Amino acid sequence: MTHVIAEPCVGTKDTACADVCPVDCIHPRSDEEAFEAHTQLFIDPDTCIDCGLCVDECPVQAIYPEEDLPDEWMKYIQINVDHFSAD
Repeated sequence: MTHVIAEPCVGTKDTACADVCPVDCIHPRSDEEAFEAHTQLFIDPDTCIDCGLCVDECPVQAIYPEEDLPDEWMKYIQINVDHFSAD
């Protein structure tokens, strides 16, 4: 299972989670060209090692293990997947 960034990140895009990620799976980072084009950050499910370091760093509690994602935000699983499959 991977972690998922959900709705509370929309409009916030605090990159503290990306700064602690040991495998660089959270994008776009603030220094990437795509940062301004997106309303939220995304976790690459193929790169995430499920370490959970990002969860406590998120100031808006937007990151969940996939199995703990609230029902109303289940669509964010596919949103995160789609972001990385579009590359």
